[in-house]
Amino acid sequence: MVKAIDLFCGGGGSSWGARNAGVELVGAIDAWDVATSTYEDNFPTARGNVVTARLDDCSGAHLFRNLRSVDMIIASPECTHHSVARGGRPRDEESRRSGWFVMGFIEEMKPRWVILENVTPMRGWPGFEDLIGRLKRLGYKVEIQLLDASDFGVPQARRRLFVICDLFRQPDEIRVGSGRTAAARTILDPKGTWPTSEVYRPERAAATLERVENGIRALGRGKDFLIVYYGSDKAGGWQSLDRPLRTLTTLDRFGLIQWERGQPIMRMLQIPEIKRGMGLPDGFRLKHGTRRDKVKILGNGVCAPVMRRVVSTLLRGEIQAVAAE
Repeated sequence: MVKAIDLFCGGGGSSWGARNAGVELVGAIDAWDVATSTYEDNFPTARGNVVTARLDDCSGAHLFRNLRSVDMIIASPECTHHSVARGGRPRDEESRRSGWFVMGFIEEMKPRWVILENVTPMRGWPGFEDLIGRLKRLGYKVEIQLLDASDFGVPQARRRLFVICDLFRQPDEIRVGSGRTAAARTILDPKGTWPTSEVYRPERAAATLERVENGIRALGRGKDFLIVYYGSDKAGGWQSLDRPLRTLTTLDRFGLIQWERGQPIMRMLQIPEIKRGMGLPDGFRLKHGTRRDKVKILGNGVCAPVMRRVVSTLLRGEIQAVAAE
């Protein structure tokens, strides 16, 4: 079986997808103890080599207890300081360089395959081409693609950059799914499952009420929809339930507007719904930390069905190459 490690692993969205593609996860590293505890719950084959540590230029296989070689390295370096969501705030160059912190593992462990995932603006980072050049000098054939989770059956529009590497052959292009997208309403629990509150309350923020009113004006009364409760929005602050969610973030972003006796009521999306929005099943364990921590773990993650397709494509290419010999 193909053995892999996951760097900047978070709770393990990437690993869930890779495991569903037939890979055994044998180690992982993240700087946040809530994330590594969550990872251990979901990937018992990696226990003993799930490490809480902040990676840097000196990081490598020595951080693991007894791992010196693997077949695959999956990594999702810190994306905050590449993201356009930061607006004009100063970038932390140490965070932007975090893609380089994977190189020590690659050079020491010499995996057949490497998959790097990040937000799309990483491609405009001045160090990106140097990073790709380094991978090529190590002998890797590289495929770079922008993939949207909604093209793989995930009920969320989430566009990410994937750098896909193979030591022996040029990786195949990742093909998108059937073209049918999953709507946001598919993640929702039945009405009455979670507590709600009236929309029109004295303490409700004016910006929240404006977004609710925008949705009502567009859809009419009695129609359920979502509002963007936290964060900026350039589309009126609401969205229909008939299309994929806008990108989930590390904050409690979406409020659900429903109706009761002709009046709008509201609640935030709940953890099980956000899990489904990331393409994770209800069986994905999230036992550690506060609600805010759980939202952060999910919002920082990789949609599992996308990683499953990436890994499956790599492994299928290897099987086909061997069969052709």
